[in-house]
Amino acid sequence: MNFREKFIGDKKFYAMVLAVAVPIMLQNGLTNVVSLLDNMMVGRVGTNQMSGVSIVNQLIFVVNLSMFGGMAGAGIFTAQYFGKKDEKGVQDIFRIKFIIGLVLAAIGMLVFQIWDEPLIEMFLHEGDASLSIASTMEYAKGYLKIMLVGFVPFAISQCVSSTLRECSQTVAPMIASMAAVVVDLVFNYILIFGKFGAPALGVEGAAIATVMSRFVECMFLVCWAWKRKEQYGFITGLLARTKIEGVLWRQSIAKGLPLLINEFLWSLGVTMQVQCYSTRGLEVVAGLNICNTLNNVFNIAFIAMGNAVAIIIGQMLGAGKMKEARDVDTKLIFFSTAMCVVIGGMLALVAPVFPRFYNTTPVVQQLAMQFQWVLAFIMPFQSFTNACYFTLRSGGRTGITFVFDSIYMWCVVVPLAFVLSRFSPLAVVPMYMLVQSMEIIKAGIGFVLVKKGVWLRNLV
Repeated sequence: MNFREKFIGDKKFYAMVLAVAVPIMLQNGLTNVVSLLDNMMVGRVGTNQMSGVSIVNQLIFVVNLSMFGGMAGAGIFTAQYFGKKDEKGVQDIFRIKFIIGLVLAAIGMLVFQIWDEPLIEMFLHEGDASLSIASTMEYAKGYLKIMLVGFVPFAISQCVSSTLRECSQTVAPMIASMAAVVVDLVFNYILIFGKFGAPALGVEGAAIATVMSRFVECMFLVCWAWKRKEQYGFITGLLARTKIEGVLWRQSIAKGLPLLINEFLWSLGVTMQVQCYSTRGLEVVAGLNICNTLNNVFNIAFIAMGNAVAIIIGQMLGAGKMKEARDVDTKLIFFSTAMCVVIGGMLALVAPVFPRFYNTTPVVQQLAMQFQWVLAFIMPFQSFTNACYFTLRSGGRTGITFVFDSIYMWCVVVPLAFVLSRFSPLAVVPMYMLVQSMEIIKAGIGFVLVKKGVWLRNLV
């Protein structure tokens, strides 16, 4: 088999991939573009406000990723049950995901309600004299208090939208996100700056707008699925039956718990890296916030491709098409990685310009630009490892994905960041470069695991 046959698909292949990936790209793209605009609005108010919001969002990131992981474990079965055309199986998995989402939302709300100050204080370190730790703390606490209200609708939205995607319906979640981002953007502008007679609420206005958008997204998805319950019967299964077979619970927990723990530990590891970088001063938190906001917009391509891998390969495995799944997976990984070589180059070009839109210090702008250059170089490797992760997950290899993601994070990446931040005089940019370069080693591990074919399994 030559290079083209192995790595390049035909028109039918790319039509199939884009039909799945483009709606997810549009959904994530809209969400991240609006998050970028929100972030810029808060950034126009001041650096202390921006840093407070950034710290809180970094903490909430851990809860959001935990929800994703908990539901994704059960979602492995949704894709394969849908491929098998087993409606009852899809219904039961949806109800399991619903319970998982509400439990995790409640735990997150409780933790942040009790330990808000200690968690925020971890990121507050003296640096630029123009920045105030006390002011940043107050802004962060005010923002977090309001954001907690949005945890439950966010959990329900994730449950419904993920199930629809696993059933190959990616357009409805995209439309829901479009409605949510319009609400978020409009009310951010009104409430942050006090337009059209509304009070200027600053960061609290940003939080209110975000919570409103989450309720809108949740209501749209539930109503959309309910109106089409003949086609997507899982939505009626929530109340129609109260009993779920014990074996399905055990299977979901066996596959889902490693993913939940993985996403929790991985997101906590990312948060710990930010905490390590923050020891070099509060301006580093602001610089990372600007960098990550822009990076999230450029990341939508490989994130959507990861979801496409999970959906397409999961359905092929459920249908027993093992040889075809391996061939398609190779082409998907190559396509995702090649695409991110180009996108990484675009990020590098934008890096010097974007930070100037923020009302912040030249030091923060310079740091943001340098962080973005590092991520531009690493992006193709991130794309490759992300596609490998979803390949392994599609075959239910959640134990292996746990080692690949979280064990690697906590045994290699976090210790390196901790040692460099506490026991070396290294400046933050070289430190950041060294820590991010660990993605290259991880890509090599992912290549070996995928090539061995350990993920080629039919679970249903």
